Amino acid sequence: MTEKIILNNRYQLDETLGSGGMAVVYRARDMTLERTVAIKVLRKDYSSNTEFRERFHQEAKAAANLAHPNIVTIHDFGLDAENRLFIVMEYVPGTDLKDLMRRRGRYTIDETISLMVQACAGVGYAHRAGLAHCDIKPQNMLITPDHRLKVVDFGIARALESIHPDEKSEVVWGSPQYFSPEQAAGMAPSPASDVYSLGVVMYEMLTGQLPFTASSSTELTRMHRQDMPASPRTLNPNIPPALEQIMLKVLAKEPSSRYRTADQLGRILISFRDQYLTTAAPAIPQPSQIAPTQRVSQPTPPYKNQVPVDQFTQSENPLDIDWVTIGLGLLALIAAGGLIPFSLWVYFVLNPPIP
Repeated sequence: MTEKIILNNRYQLDETLGSGGMAVVYRARDMTLERTVAIKVLRKDYSSNTEFRERFHQEAKAAANLAHPNIVTIHDFGLDAENRLFIVMEYVPGTDLKDLMRRRGRYTIDETISLMVQACAGVGYAHRAGLAHCDIKPQNMLITPDHRLKVVDFGIARALESIHPDEKSEVVWGSPQYFSPEQAAGMAPSPASDVYSLGVVMYEMLTGQLPFTASSSTELTRMHRQDMPASPRTLNPNIPPALEQIMLKVLAKEPSSRYRTADQLGRILISFRDQYLTTAAPAIPQPSQIAPTQRVSQPTPPYKNQVPVDQFTQSENPLDIDWVTIGLGLLALIAAGGLIPFSLWVYFVLNPPIP
């Protein structure tokens, strides 16, 4: 930008960070508090549309009530003299997960689980606060240089108490590559809808491709509702069978067949990670440790017939008794006891009692 724009005589827009259908996001300077922030400004062609203005305001209100390390913090909301609606939020250095996937392809199992556990923590917190995000996708997950994940964009989030189970909408909000079958059908979303979307993201991270691709949103909608995704292990044989089962459960067509909330999915992934790190093969070098010409293939960890996780933490059996030691002790005691009458007999033979 050649000319600096200042919103409400406080926020100086410095650099464009990204843009979407509704808004443009800038890196900006809060001149009052002297800190760097990110500001999302509603596009001018939507500013006069009551519905889009309300959605924009809804995003600010929904996220402003959420305080969690894996959710971007909202600082302010306003309308400036030029009739521009804006949301001021925490500035997160780094880039979004979708951009990272375009650059590097699929992720390792450890990297995927680490980031997905963080995503589940943020989305799960929103669920506990009574919100369904409804637009989970890698573009809405910011990754910092030290691999922290923050969820953004609650623009179409729904308050769970306002959702009627039988509601039906002709307008489908969300991203066709990532929304759930019930959202694709215009049905009521739920926390399980966000779980499905998290599953799509995890599938993409581990296989390097989406479970469904099509040239039109109509066909994508049909595929989410009717088709089964390709087995993740056919696309990436390094995915353990146990993790594939988790992924396919998350991508179930019926919400009741999935994990109910992101918190529940997060706990499952943590349990899997603990077991995987305990029983997997030796550590595999990270991409930064591999020379450009070196090719490393990851061995598949031995998951078949392995010991359940809880058995690793069981204490030793308190009834395990060393019978050999006890037996030897008893023999020694018996032997010592037998010497007592023998010693008395010898004494009386040598020292007969005087009549």
